[in-house]
Amino acid sequence: MSTRSTEENREKVEGLESGEDQPLPVDAPAETFDCRQDFAQELIELATADERIVAVCNDSVGSSNLGGFKEKFPDRLINVGIAEQDLIGVAAGLANGGLIPFVSAAAPFLTGRALEQIKADIAYSDVHVVLCGQSPGMAYGELGPTHHSIEDLSWMRAIAGLPVVVPADPAQTRAAVRWAAGHDGPSYLRIPRYKVPAVTPEGSSFEPGRAAQLTDGEVGTLVSRAVQAARLLGEQGIGVRVLNMAFVHPLDEEAVLSAARETRAIVTAEEATVSGGLGAAVASLVAQNHPVPMRIIGVPGFAPTGNATFLLEHFGLTVEGVVDAVHSVLGHDQR
Repeated sequence: MSTRSTEENREKVEGLESGEDQPLPVDAPAETFDCRQDFAQELIELATADERIVAVCNDSVGSSNLGGFKEKFPDRLINVGIAEQDLIGVAAGLANGGLIPFVSAAAPFLTGRALEQIKADIAYSDVHVVLCGQSPGMAYGELGPTHHSIEDLSWMRAIAGLPVVVPADPAQTRAAVRWAAGHDGPSYLRIPRYKVPAVTPEGSSFEPGRAAQLTDGEVGTLVSRAVQAARLLGEQGIGVRVLNMAFVHPLDEEAVLSAARETRAIVTAEEATVSGGLGAAVASLVAQNHPVPMRIIGVPGFAPTGNATFLLEHFGLTVEGVVDAVHSVLGHDQR
């Protein structure tokens, strides 16, 4: 049974959330950025212009990076305490009252503990609530499997009428927050904890169901580590098409099927379970329309305890892991 006791545990979690003294993913370039800061800054800017925007959290002002919001808008931050089901109910009520709630909480607890309320009170009721899953994936690595949020993409993607957004960098994080504020309905945003490089080309659009193509070539994969893998593969004479699938749902079906038709194979990579997430969405679409060989890189079961670097390496979510998967799906003998 998952438990969160107490001030001692909370301080430990807050320490992880701060990002201080935490190892970056092994493949991270020298210049990286904290998307949580861009999330918080964009939310403050939007709230300054629109008094309907409020923040709702579950005793997680610090870990949700809402300190600045609280200071600027003390009457527009609602802290319900460690009660995620109430968190969603309160947000739904605020939305029904004409406000735009941004619900911010650690992703494993926001999605796992309040899944029924997200389904019934938010998605089925079609209210304008923005669900912000902080520190998703295996960001809470040292706290173990109860704190990993690897199932959230599968759970959220299965709920009708709920867009699922995984921004890749600061620019996309800001774009996702702006889009969600203007979207007339619910949405789920994944806000990463550890720092990431900037990969979004200047002037890129951000639209539901639209992927961003970062490189061209012969195999579809994922964002920053995939971009680095593409460079290595290019040196080996293998062209790689990298698609940044910020919208896991709705999926950019045209981009995926174009990749299937125009390339020899597809590799997907996600910091999530391989059951029901991005890879499963792509596989289902491809299998029914234009089957090609696929490899899905992700987490095949419960993830063990360990820091983010160890866990990403353990599951092959690295530049080398992507390179190996591309060679594998192409049938190359790597002995």
